Amino acid sequence: MARHCICCESTRLDRSPAVLMPFVAKRVFGHEPVEITAAWGLRDLKPGMAYTLCNSLQCQDCGALFLDYRFGDEQMAALYRGYRDEAYTRERDRYEPGYATMAAKDFAHRHAYLAEVEAWLSPRLPERPAVLDWGGDSGINTLFLGNERLIHIHDISGTDVVQGTEKVTAEQLQQHSYDLVACCQVLEHVPSPLELIRQIIPALAPQTLFYLEVPYEPLMREHPGSRKLAPLKRHWHEHINFFTETSVRRLLERAKLQVLDFLELHIDLGWRKGTVMGVLAKPGPT
Repeated sequence: MARHCICCESTRLDRSPAVLMPFVAKRVFGHEPVEITAAWGLRDLKPGMAYTLCNSLQCQDCGALFLDYRFGDEQMAALYRGYRDEAYTRERDRYEPGYATMAAKDFAHRHAYLAEVEAWLSPRLPERPAVLDWGGDSGINTLFLGNERLIHIHDISGTDVVQGTEKVTAEQLQQHSYDLVACCQVLEHVPSPLELIRQIIPALAPQTLFYLEVPYEPLMREHPGSRKLAPLKRHWHEHINFFTETSVRRLLERAKLQVLDFLELHIDLGWRKGTVMGVLAKPGPT
């Protein structure tokens, strides 16, 4: 359970009750929703549907908003086992009808907005950069895909990777030097963002650039600067961390990384629109 901010370590946290969505609760805890009826004969509980309870926490210093549960390694492995494969999609569609259709539209194709990110990064990189995508899943949305010089994927999901990319283990990372290490759309999923970044740092040579990208969630965009968002976040799914620009900067500072630039990009995936925050950083002075 979180006792301090996942980004800046502040203990000034506002909290409010929420529910963990059934698909996540099933995979992580083995919980199923249950209906309490009069036949249960309970004196003090009212009839109705019962779901897995949790709390929404918001840091009053940096503004980060997050789930109080911090899943362990086994729970994370269970949650992301076979991520988006046929069995995963079928199971999730049972809890969330329509997910399979949405996943086919969103996850099976390369996102067009990546060209804008590449254009933003290209002036700072060699013409054919060596890229490591940390948490890149299949590699379909890895930056500079098609470069073919070197694109490595490090991911826990076990998903097969697309042509032109290669899976690598944590041990194999030490055998290579990268121009760009990217971690895109990952930090919102993990129990300890700082620990994950510290795992990535050994892959950063002094000249390596680090590109971090997270969703700029609608709730955060609609209430910029607000520290009263915990009561508005009433449910949690696989995104267990919502970030502000301040919280991301504080997180990278704690990891001793130097922030070089910041990108806010509106994206249109056809059926879904959104905004991402991108941060470019490099190893700071030791």
